[in-house]
Amino acid sequence: MTSVIRRRRWTFVAAMLALSLSGCGGAGGSAGSASGSSAEPNPPATGPANTAPASGTAAALLATLAVKGRAPMTGYSREQFGQAWADVDRNGCDTRNDVLRRDLTGLALRPGTHDCVVVSGTRADPYTGQDLHYVRGGSVGVDIDHVVALGDAWATGAQYWPVAERIALANDPGNLLAVDASANRQKGDADAASWLPPQKSYRCAYVARQVAVKAKYGLWATAAERDAIGRVLTTCPVQPAPAVGLMVLAAPGLGVVPTASATPRSSTTSAGTDPQFATCAEARAHGYGPYTRADTEYGWYRDADGDGTVCES
Repeated sequence: MTSVIRRRRWTFVAAMLALSLSGCGGAGGSAGSASGSSAEPNPPATGPANTAPASGTAAALLATLAVKGRAPMTGYSREQFGQAWADVDRNGCDTRNDVLRRDLTGLALRPGTHDCVVVSGTRADPYTGQDLHYVRGGSVGVDIDHVVALGDAWATGAQYWPVAERIALANDPGNLLAVDASANRQKGDADAASWLPPQKSYRCAYVARQVAVKAKYGLWATAAERDAIGRVLTTCPVQPAPAVGLMVLAAPGLGVVPTASATPRSSTTSAGTDPQFATCAEARAHGYGPYTRADTEYGWYRDADGDGTVCES
């Protein structure tokens, strides 16, 4: 199993290295860009039509993807990709807050959380072009989108992976963006053949990131998806394939959802599945909580008094 992951990782490295060495198209649009980066503009369309794509471009990388039909969705659930927002990189902060800190501007951080928990901020949304205002625990206007949706990944190869690799994809910052919640939910598990961002000026950057993520993890594309991405990229033939880094596998057991046979937690402390802390008391001791129904963490704990808040005291 480890050898399969290693082979896929080095296949991706070799593909990206070949693209970078054989041409001058630079990698750009990394998910690790500075906080609050605006939507990546489409490069101007240049060069003659019907020529081979330039090395280092998203179009060139698209040509390396295998093309197959979608596998059945049998057995798919979000839990197949591990606990939501695990701290895969072990930086002491969950993935959701990592992405919010990267993508939002004007941040307010909760004291005592080692600059982890984002309380509020603003996002120039790449999908709609709107300015979004995020307030933790308030109305849900900002989601963290998987650019390659997990359902799409499941149907194009991920169902055959070991769980550690699925957790890596679900928490990969190169596959995550803070975006408008409504647009994200309209997208659902769609691929580029079925959904593209409403803001047309971001479509090239969007499909380029999908191609880079699929190449990184060895996911295939359907013929309709490949054609849809290709049509977008004809409008920006020099759009670079963004650098999305190497795969970071979770530590054994991290982010894995307990099975029914697992020992349940004490009903007097926590009935959730917090990937970092066993109890509300432990979470509060590290500066986390309280959580409301608008927070992902709410589902990790038992709301004993039914007031819509957990870990409040």
